[in-house]
Amino acid sequence: MIEKILVANRGEIAVRVMRSCREMGIYSVAVYSDADRKAMHVRYADEAIHIGPAPSSESYLNIDRIIAAAKQSHADAIHPGYGFLSENAHFAERCAEEGIVFIGPSPEAIRVMGDKISARQAVAKHGVPVVPGTDGPVHDEEEAIRIAETIGLPVMIKASAGGGGKGMRLVRHRDEIKDAIRAARSEAKAAFGDDAIFIEKYIDSPHHIEFQILADKHGNTLHLFERECSVQRRHQKVVEETPSPLMTPQLRMEMGEKAVMAARSVQYYGAGTIEFIVDDNLNYYFLEMNTRLQVEHPITERVVGVDLVKQQISIANGEVLKLKQNDLKQNGHAIECRIYAEDPDNNFMPSPGIIQHITEPLGLGVRHDGYVYEGYEIPIYYDPMISKLIVWAGSRQEAIDRMRRALYAYKITGVKTSIRFLKRIMESRDFIEGNYNTHFIEKNYGFLMKQQECPSDCEDVAIMTVLIDHLDRMEQAQPTRPEGQRGNLWKEYGRRRSLMRL
Repeated sequence: MIEKILVANRGEIAVRVMRSCREMGIYSVAVYSDADRKAMHVRYADEAIHIGPAPSSESYLNIDRIIAAAKQSHADAIHPGYGFLSENAHFAERCAEEGIVFIGPSPEAIRVMGDKISARQAVAKHGVPVVPGTDGPVHDEEEAIRIAETIGLPVMIKASAGGGGKGMRLVRHRDEIKDAIRAARSEAKAAFGDDAIFIEKYIDSPHHIEFQILADKHGNTLHLFERECSVQRRHQKVVEETPSPLMTPQLRMEMGEKAVMAARSVQYYGAGTIEFIVDDNLNYYFLEMNTRLQVEHPITERVVGVDLVKQQISIANGEVLKLKQNDLKQNGHAIECRIYAEDPDNNFMPSPGIIQHITEPLGLGVRHDGYVYEGYEIPIYYDPMISKLIVWAGSRQEAIDRMRRALYAYKITGVKTSIRFLKRIMESRDFIEGNYNTHFIEKNYGFLMKQQECPSDCEDVAIMTVLIDHLDRMEQAQPTRPEGQRGNLWKEYGRRRSLMRL
């Protein structure tokens, strides 16, 4: 049985994994670079080991140093979090060779699903629909032109390896193909060390929908429903929610079944995510599989009521899933906003620096997964995401209102952040109405970037919603409490909200 876990990551995800470890009575080991000596995950862990200089290539991506730290601490297992080594098949193999449990899927599953071409081939054999495109890599520009004309423009040229939007080019006209091929190859080679590319039909106005998967080592596989991830900037998710406003019960059932089939195509075990794109006619296609925990996993945890990290650890222990598909239900609505240390007014450039002041949002239905504190210096070496703000409520509109309140209560000084940009998303008509796809930010860019703040009213709304949350708790304790006071507060809250509408 696993008694000590080394978390091969940093920041909020390292702290989040360690919290579940502590609840399970499992010791946690942190690893840290020179830049992270004072980081929260180092303070929170039961034990911490230095693994090298600040650059991730010399610390968090250095397999030998991670393995050495696990041996030094006598850790039974390694949890990779997300990013860094979480989808590195060689790392999973090294763990097995050293007798250390890798809390994740098999190296074979990582390898197949880590390559978009082999992933398409694997799931297609099991009846999972894929976007029309090439079955293998494209070798030259003339071949690319013939394929694009056969599929029909527009098309997407994609790197077979990696993700995050790197090595991707949209081609709408025949004369753009050669330049797009060269640019995609060059970017893919630089980012992933692999310049293999393939071509897919471009789906106009797509929705990005993903299904959370859990599978044990005994052949049991299930899904924990969908997440809507269509609010994206440069192919990176910004806001996620569940349930998806696009979904129908029939579509949810069909896509969930296909997601399970996709996972079974590689004998998958552990937590993973099957990503789909869905067009305006509700046709859906396999996009890729993430063989790890997702950044947005907390909204699934809140709506379904399952701790995904604990499930990962239990599966790694060889235990049989106690969950049954028919017993899983979606309860209420959850939204996650990713908070970045970046400057929206300067093309979203990273904004490292020292946190001078931070006020984290509190109240009913609010979860904050973060790792910064007052006096902490955000390093320049890593991803600028500093926290995730998650809210839950009984309905989607209530969740939007709660997220707006929480964002207005969230204060950080010393660095620029994306909080104002996220506020605007919550105030946009398209998002409120659930009428959006992956072009949402592009379509609403002018509104989202407009610097309109209404400090007095917004602060009052934050105060009002905190009071309402307080009354919620009082009413739970005293169900017969008169409704008058609550009703008056809601009227005042509605009045102030109407003043903020543009």
